[in-house]
Amino acid sequence: MAESIRITTPFTEEMSRKLKAGDSVLITGTIISARDAAHKAMTEALAKGEPLPVDWHDQIVYYLGPTPAKPGDPIGSAGPTTSGRMDAYTPTMLEQGIKGMVGKGSRSTAVVESMKKNGVTYFAAVGGAAALIAKSVKKYEVVGYPELGPEAVAKLTVEDFPCIVVIDSEGNNFYEMGQKPYRKL
Repeated sequence: MAESIRITTPFTEEMSRKLKAGDSVLITGTIISARDAAHKAMTEALAKGEPLPVDWHDQIVYYLGPTPAKPGDPIGSAGPTTSGRMDAYTPTMLEQGIKGMVGKGSRSTAVVESMKKNGVTYFAAVGGAAALIAKSVKKYEVVGYPELGPEAVAKLTVEDFPCIVVIDSEGNNFYEMGQKPYRKL
């Protein structure tokens, strides 16, 4: 197995374009969590000309709805949410400067086209490994839409956050590539 590629934030388009589908990655720095309710609120705010709670330029968004933290821990279980729930909002959000997305599951054609246009990488975190992933989160701070509870926009300080490049900035899809040798005509 290939060694993991270590990346730090901010995550630029240049960094994004170097990664390829199938790469194993460890992220250190700040990532921003937001789920479907927050994405809906942000796209509505943009339509009204209102500011967003964070500057998304060169950021990685993690589709996350964490469980409550145990005393002394910054976060509870921190597994990925199904990314397709954000697909209706994703092209608009990528236009705000997001360069990486972390979730699970496949993405729509419109999202992949927007990724290619904007130089964005889609990472998968392993579903079912929420407690393990939480160990890489060192700090969790709500920065927008606190009324949304676990779906609020939050900054996470992470160290060696594990994920895999599923769709790279050229649209290569590891889900498809990984299955191809096993498909029969």
